[in-house]
Amino acid sequence: MDKSDVTLERMRTFIRVAERGSLSGVARELGVGQSTVSRHLRELEDAVGVALLSRTTRRLTLTDEGSRYYANSVQILRLVEQAGNEARGARGSPSGTIRISCTAAFGVLHATRLLFAFQDLYPDIGIELGLTDERIDLVREGVDIALRLGPLTDSSMKLRPLGQSQRLLVAAPDYLAARGRPTVPRDLSGHEGIRMTNVATSDTLILQGPDGERHAVPFGGRFRVDHGLAAREALAAGRGIAPAHRWLVDDLLGEGRLEAVLPGYSLPSVPLSMLIVPERAGISRVRLLVHFLAGRIAGMPGID
Repeated sequence: MDKSDVTLERMRTFIRVAERGSLSGVARELGVGQSTVSRHLRELEDAVGVALLSRTTRRLTLTDEGSRYYANSVQILRLVEQAGNEARGARGSPSGTIRISCTAAFGVLHATRLLFAFQDLYPDIGIELGLTDERIDLVREGVDIALRLGPLTDSSMKLRPLGQSQRLLVAAPDYLAARGRPTVPRDLSGHEGIRMTNVATSDTLILQGPDGERHAVPFGGRFRVDHGLAAREALAAGRGIAPAHRWLVDDLLGEGRLEAVLPGYSLPSVPLSMLIVPERAGISRVRLLVHFLAGRIAGMPGID
């Protein structure tokens, strides 16, 4: 078998197996028999001339050569998709698929509605939205755009700052009525805190007073979560006090289900940014979405 037998179909099968680690799972996904998936892999390895996958009775893992081949295969298939989408787009309205990764809570509460509005304007554009608070490899995961909170250090991506996300301390009125309202930072030591376990410094609150003085306050409690939506539910249920992004709780504050705690003191804001994979930045549909999101997010409550 020669290199002409490296077909896109076999390459797609290999990519899915590499990502899922399961022949049977990929077979179900593709609607073919497991023997067909195995044959595609065998034929691809024969054509390439090296083993791409290491097979044991329990799992499939990529060999070193397979890891490099996987990364290159993802890029090749994306270029094929891009060529087809741009050829179709030249005939009319923008089309194709945009893959987006977004901070989970922001994605559920806000990004989804923005993406619906974008698709209403451009009905031929498909959206694949992945929600995660992990810092994933955008190129490896096939992502075009990512919305992220916090400082970013990946210099290989195009970075577009969207603003600073304001934060404040909040709690339910019933909780404060039962436990008392803190009037100075040290009063927080007697309260239940709702902590984010995926934030390294969540055991200490940094507050700035009306006089500009900074206060470092130990912060703990019995309920700890790794997801902003779970923290939002705990706050609404009256389980304690927590620092929260304004966009996370703005509706609950407006409805009176939460109220600000220590309103004269401020928490440091957090940068909200858009990361764009450089190879995708020039694609028309990606450019359209970048400008659309940047304009809409900049006007949101709690984003300065």
